[in-house]
Amino acid sequence: MIGKITGRIDYRATDHVLIDVRGVGYLVYCSERTLAALPGVGEVTALFTDLVVREDLMQLFGFQTLVEKEWHRLLTSVQGVGAKASLAILGTLGPDGVSRAIALGDWNAVKAAKGVGPKIAQRVVLDLKDKAPSVMAMSGTLAEAQGEVEAEVLEPAVAKPRAPVPAATASAQAEALSALGNLGYSPGDAAGAVAQAAGEMEGASTPDLIRAALKLLAPKG
Repeated sequence: MIGKITGRIDYRATDHVLIDVRGVGYLVYCSERTLAALPGVGEVTALFTDLVVREDLMQLFGFQTLVEKEWHRLLTSVQGVGAKASLAILGTLGPDGVSRAIALGDWNAVKAAKGVGPKIAQRVVLDLKDKAPSVMAMSGTLAEAQGEVEAEVLEPAVAKPRAPVPAATASAQAEALSALGNLGYSPGDAAGAVAQAAGEMEGASTPDLIRAALKLLAPKG
C-alpha cells in the first residue's frame, strides 16, 4: 500500500498530477480543491495517498491531509459513491465542509457537488451522520500534531517551506464534541450543534463553542 508520496511535480492536468519520486513517476488523482492548492510544475509537494486496485485498473488518489483521506474512504463506502463522486464532494466542500454538512444533515450542500444527485446526497448524509463526530475529532488531533502536510526537502534550493495552518478552530471543535459527549449528548446531536456553532462563530474558543452548542441543544418551547 502506498500511503504517502513526496516528489517533484512533472505536470498537471485537470484531474491529476504526475509526481516524480527519484525517477519514478506516479499519476495521482486529486480533487479540484487539492489541485488548486498544490505548487507549480517543477516544485516539490507531498500527498497522502490511497491506492485502489481492481482487476483491470490501478489508481492512486492524493490528499493534502489525513482527514481528507479519511473522508474519501468513508464517502466511497456509501453505495453509489465512487472515487470520482467522492473527489467532487471534497472538491466542492472541503473536508471541514463535508463534516459540517453531514453533521447538520444538509444534503443540499452535498448535492452541490458535480455529478451528485439528491438520492445519493441524502444517502451520504444518512449513512455517515454517526461518523462525522469521530472525523471532526480526528481533525483537531491531527491539526495539533502536524498541521498541513509538509513537503520533505529533496533539494533545499527547490523545496519552499510553508507556514502551518492554525489548528485552533479544529481543536476547539474536537474538544467541544468531547465535552458534549461527556455530558450525555449523542454523537450525532453533538456534532450537529458544534458544526452549526462553528459555522456561526468563526475562530471561536472551546468554551464559546460549548456554550453555543448547549443553547442549540436546549429543549425548545
